[in-house]
Amino acid sequence: MIVADTGAILALIDKSDTHHAALRAIYLDDPDAWLLPWAILPEVDYLVATHLGAPAERVWLADVADGSYVVEWGTTRDLAAARGLAERYASLEIGLVDAVVMAVAERLEADIATVDLRDFGAVTLRHAPRLLPRDAGLTSSAARGRTPASARRSRDAGRRGSAARRPLSRGRSG
Repeated sequence: MIVADTGAILALIDKSDTHHAALRAIYLDDPDAWLLPWAILPEVDYLVATHLGAPAERVWLADVADGSYVVEWGTTRDLAAARGLAERYASLEIGLVDAVVMAVAERLEADIATVDLRDFGAVTLRHAPRLLPRDAGLTSSAARGRTPASARRSRDAGRRGSAARRPLSRGRSG
C-alpha cells in the first residue's frame, strides 16, 4: 500500500516534472495500491489549477470524482495522530496535510509516495515506510532499519479496478 503526498500526485500528473517517470512507473506497477488521503485533495487541486491550468484541474477533479484514485477519508484518530506528529516535529512546521499523510501511512503501515524528503525524511514513523520514489529499490522490511540520518545519506548518494485508471495521460506534456 502506498499513501500519496501532494507533490507525488503533482509529479504523477505533470509530465514535465523531474519525478514524473519514476512515480509513473511505480504507479503503473500497482495503481490499486495507491491511496490519496483526504487532506491532499484541496492542495493538489489548487496547485494543479495554478501550475498546470484550468483544463488540467478539470481533469483532476473528474478523475477524483469518478474514482480513478482511491481516497482515504481517514478517522478521527488520524487527526489526533497528525496533531501529535506536528507537535513532536514542530521545528519542521510540517502542517496539517503532511501530518495527515504521515498519520494515515502509519495507521495503514503503508509506504509514502513523496518528493518532499526534507520533511518526510526527517520524521520517524513506527513502521519506517519507504519513501517513494527514493526507496523504490528497497523492500519495506529493508526500509524499516533506516534512520533519518541514513536515509539522508542514501539520498545524497545518488480500490478500484484499473479500468478506471486514466489520470496519467492528462498532465502537461514535456
